[in-house]
Amino acid sequence: MTRRHLSAPTRRTVVKAAAATAVAGPVLVAATGARAADGPAFLHGVASGDPLPDGVLLWTRVTPSPDAVPGSGLGADTAVSWEVAEDREFTRITARGTALARAASDHTVKADVRGLSPATAYWFRFSAAGGQVVSPAGRTRTAPAAGAATPGIRFGVVSCANWEAGWFSPYRHLAARADLDAVLHLGDYVYEYASGDYPTRGTVVRPHAPLHEIVTLADYRTRHGTYKTDTDLQALHAVHPVIAIWDDHEFANDAWSGGAENHTPQTEGPWAARVAAAKQAYFEWMPVRASTEGTVYRRLRFGNLADLLLLDLRSFRSEQVSVGDGAVDDPGRSITGRAQLDWLKAQLAGSDAAWKLVGTSVMISPVAFGSVPAHLLGPLTGLLGLPAEGLAVNVDQWDGYTHDRKELITHLRDRAVTNTVFLTGDIHMAWANDVPVKAATYPLSASAATEFVVTSVTSDNLDDILRVAPQTVSVVAAAALRAANRHVKWVDLDSHGYGVLDVTAERSQMDYYAVSDKTRRDATSSWVRSYRTRSGTQKTERADAPVR
Repeated sequence: MTRRHLSAPTRRTVVKAAAATAVAGPVLVAATGARAADGPAFLHGVASGDPLPDGVLLWTRVTPSPDAVPGSGLGADTAVSWEVAEDREFTRITARGTALARAASDHTVKADVRGLSPATAYWFRFSAAGGQVVSPAGRTRTAPAAGAATPGIRFGVVSCANWEAGWFSPYRHLAARADLDAVLHLGDYVYEYASGDYPTRGTVVRPHAPLHEIVTLADYRTRHGTYKTDTDLQALHAVHPVIAIWDDHEFANDAWSGGAENHTPQTEGPWAARVAAAKQAYFEWMPVRASTEGTVYRRLRFGNLADLLLLDLRSFRSEQVSVGDGAVDDPGRSITGRAQLDWLKAQLAGSDAAWKLVGTSVMISPVAFGSVPAHLLGPLTGLLGLPAEGLAVNVDQWDGYTHDRKELITHLRDRAVTNTVFLTGDIHMAWANDVPVKAATYPLSASAATEFVVTSVTSDNLDDILRVAPQTVSVVAAAALRAANRHVKWVDLDSHGYGVLDVTAERSQMDYYAVSDKTRRDATSSWVRSYRTRSGTQKTERADAPVR
């Protein structure tokens, strides 16, 4: 039986009853069913990530033989070559090299290419079997030089993609854009649940592989491999460098440094072994540079315009506590860990970039529930992981670690750090917030930063849980949330989609986009809202139109 921290159902248990009556979706050919013809094949696409002024990380996975499916451990080690070119036809080769796709690394390949020019688009590809088998070509882009005058940068922003809940059309729409410098993935790139444990509206759109909850290294590899067969995800990786951090579902729901809500040691083994397996698979399958500590917190620089500070809020955090015992304010508890919080503070205070962008997998702005109607409070508390009484704390977010948040916000205020924007995922809803110094007295008290939260790619939100048409009952809950949280400028509880963040010296603006129907592969995309923060204000305001 799964251990619980909270006195109320989590997001998982709220929808588990619906899963019992789930209707199976079409059977798909996932990575575990993919077959190379006779020899090597590139079945999982290509990717790039973590762009630097002089380089970028390239990724692919080669299937050396039909039986060498992800997680199997089968298949011979295979020599792979890679090329980087200035043109799509690969007539002007800039860099080339070789790598060995080993069974020990699930036949994944990474090439950390250096010696490239700043702010430049490149094409790349891989080959095997002496050049007879060639991967699809990918496109990537390096970052501006560290001190270069940079008029603007633009990122796609995504989070929370549950394979079983729908199709990844937000990725397709971002892939169709030629104006992005990179795509930020703020966590929950994969989900760990067994098939049917976490669907929406009582329907599994397409079943996970493996069907059981993933626990072992082979399981995590298979799940990552399944996701990488999605054509929209492959398209995204093929045209934009992806900058990713993890959240809990890359491991298990509500993960912390010593365990998770969705982990039972008696039946699933030691937590440390599961984490090690999940991290190994993640770094094998994602175009992400691993630090020597095996974490994802790091800094990327984009000219003189922005420092992008990426956080790891799962590896070092203290266990979530029950609401009401006062421990949320305990200075001995941390969401970041001491070393990471000190690093973040030093980066913020020492940055000479116009903007400090902080990628955080869970929301830093406080949330109180106020007078949310009773019939909506239950679904919202389950979605957010709150207790059924609706107390104003989400213990899995920064709300559960108030001392860390206070220390960070005090640091921003005392060191006069301006133009800090938190970029957030996790809660399957879109928000535009000021980050108040004192929420109880805001707006009479100051705002220390702003926060843009993007909705989920497919994972359930309010209308999915209630099984109603979007924007029918949620408008009441949204109004109540805003009334109880005056620092919240806007919240959308129903949409699925993505964001596009456009940064100039004058302002940072998030354009929010929604897809028409996550259960349709041909879902269309439309602009919903835009919010921006002007340089030096630490305030969020509505913008009339998306940036073109």
